[in-house]
Parts: sequence; structure tokens; C-alpha cells
Amino acid sequence: MEKPLPRPAAPAPDKARDPWWDNTRFVSAALIVVLHTIGSLISRYDGLGIYHVGTWAFRVPLFVVLAGVFSSGDPLGPRRLRTLLQSIVVPALIFSLLYSLEVKALGGAFTLHITQLPWTLWFLMSLFFWRLLLPLVVQLRHPLLVTTAVSLAVGYVDTFGMEFSASRTLVYMPLFYLGWSLGQGMLKEWFEARWSLPVAVAGIAASFTVGLLWHEDVSGTWLSMRHPYTAATDTPLGLEGAWVVRLAVLAGAAGLVLCLLRLMPRRRLPFVSLLGSGGFTIYLLHPLVLLPLREKGLIARADTRLELLGLMAGGVLLAAVLGSPWVRRLVQPLTRPPIGRLFAPLAASAPQPAPAPALSDDTMALSKRLEKRPSSHGDSGDRQPTYR
Repeated sequence: MEKPLPRPAAPAPDKARDPWWDNTRFVSAALIVVLHTIGSLISRYDGLGIYHVGTWAFRVPLFVVLAGVFSSGDPLGPRRLRTLLQSIVVPALIFSLLYSLEVKALGGAFTLHITQLPWTLWFLMSLFFWRLLLPLVVQLRHPLLVTTAVSLAVGYVDTFGMEFSASRTLVYMPLFYLGWSLGQGMLKEWFEARWSLPVAVAGIAASFTVGLLWHEDVSGTWLSMRHPYTAATDTPLGLEGAWVVRLAVLAGAAGLVLCLLRLMPRRRLPFVSLLGSGGFTIYLLHPLVLLPLREKGLIARADTRLELLGLMAGGVLLAAVLGSPWVRRLVQPLTRPPIGRLFAPLAASAPQPAPAPALSDDTMALSKRLEKRPSSHGDSGDRQPTYR
């Protein structure tokens, strides 16, 4: 018998407010903000390089997995397409314009970004395409294998780069699918078994050990996922073996994300769970706050260990402020703009035909007697009798 197509289970009504996911959202968003706060200083201080490499999997890869958890593999209908436009496409355009205006106000040239969104907004473009592709991907017999093969092969195609976030969209697709699978209940034993807890601790420790010992040897092109392999010819295996490096990086990211999720508290945490529900707002707003600080040279002034720690703590504080309920309410017209009037009215669903009335016992008996009678049609010679 042919294997049935996978059909995701309907999410629980309070799934979006599960404190486990909200706690993880805030951790990931805060780590991203901290990196962008100190990013211009990483080349000057080894300690920041350790942070960059040691926490890499808990930033963008974790954010990708979380996006997959809350995505649907069902066929795209009119309502979901409109939601994609309202919650992803239009906010991406709005914040791209705000970024360009801010650059202009700081003395730079105004640039209208269309095919290549600035700074962190590539994620929204990729998210749009991930959600368009997911209903197709889940129909495959081996989705994870196919998406991984594509992510490795795309590095050999020069035309897949930063435009339309093409490279990152395809490279991170396996992690996005992994997140969707976790949302459907995959690896439940890993998250509940006692034996997985020490394994997860060891995984987190290994990540920071790699950052401590080899952060200078890890190329930024291995982690950015935005360039073809021709831009990363310094891999120890050469251009022919560059796919092995990417496979190792993706596999390591997936494993470390599972480790962090295993260690993340599932209970509601004071402040953290509440702020984590605004992870999307944190991600969108923080570049607009950090850009003037960076361009005015305020961040570059940090040159002592205490000042660097203060910058990192300031990044966490900024994430907390931007994720607070009052900031989310204030910027909701930007993060979820009211554009309902742009859409045509949805067509009313076609009425379902009424079910046929059940046949009574007398009617069924009469039907059987009629079936036993020979056919009286003139051309019945070519027919097989209904009853012998």
C-alpha cells in the first residue's frame, strides 16, 4: 500500500504561548542582539570571537528552527497567503525603508533595497520563501535528505547568493524543516528521557570549547551561509570538499539546537517567558537602535574588559526593553500593519451538499429484490447480470 502523505497535527490552542518556546525565543533573540552590539569589535578581542563561535548555533540556526516550529505544512490558502503578506512581506518593506531613512539621516546615501534587504531583514525574506516551500517539502518521501542535499549543492552555483536571500533560504531549509518536525512531535523521547540531559550538557560545553580553542580557525564564510563556495576557498578540503564543511556545520547546528532545547526550562519563567513572546519585535527593532550607536562611534569606544561586559549586558537589556508588552503594542502598526483594505473580499465557501437520507429496512429489501430480477433492456445481451 502506498505510504500516506504526511499531514501535520493541528497545533494546540495555547501552543504559541507555551513557555518552553517563549523562553527559547528570548534566549535566541538576546544572543543575536548581543552579537550585533559587539559585532564591530570582534576582530579586536579574542573573548568576543569565542562568544561569536561558541553561541553561533543558538542564534540564527535556533531562530530558524523556532520559525519552523510555528509554521504549517498544510496547502496554502487565501487566508494564509494574506497572513504572509501582512506579517512578513509588508513589515520587511517597512523596516527596510526605515533603515534606509536612518542611514540617510546619519549622513549616508539613501538606497532603496528591493532584491537584497539590509542587515537582519534577510531573515524575513527567507521566512517568506520557507513558508511557501514547506507545503511542497512535506510531500517528499525523504524531506530532510532532499533539503540537505540541495543546501550542500547550492554552494556550487554562483547565481545563488545574497539576492532574494537565495543562498540562506536553501541552506537553512533543512533546519526549518527540522523545526516543523519538532512541532509535530518528532524526537519526543529526546526531550523527555533522563539520558539525554547529560548529553545536552556535553553538547553545550563542546560548542564553547570549540569557540575557545579554534575560534580563529573558523571562517566567517562557513557560518554566514550567504556565499557560494567560491567565496570560501580557504576550506581545509579545498573547493571540492567544501560541501563536507557545510554539512558538518549544519549537522553541528542541528545537534546544538536540540541540546539547548533539551536544557531550556519548560515552566514559565519570570519576565523571560513574557519577553520571549516578543522575539519577532526584538529582531526587527534592534538594528534601528544599534545603527546610530555604531555609526557615531559610541560602541567602538569600548576598550576595557569591563566596558565590553557592559556592552554585552546592554544588549540583553535592549532585547528585554524591545520585547516588553508596551513596546510591542506601540510598534504593532509596523510589525503587523493593518492592510486588510488592500485585499479583495474572500469568496464565500461553497455550501456542502446535504447528506443523503438513510434508507429504511423496507427500502433496502426492495432494492435487493430489484437487483435479482433480469434486466428488461433491449440491449442487455452485452451486460453482465447483476445477480446470478
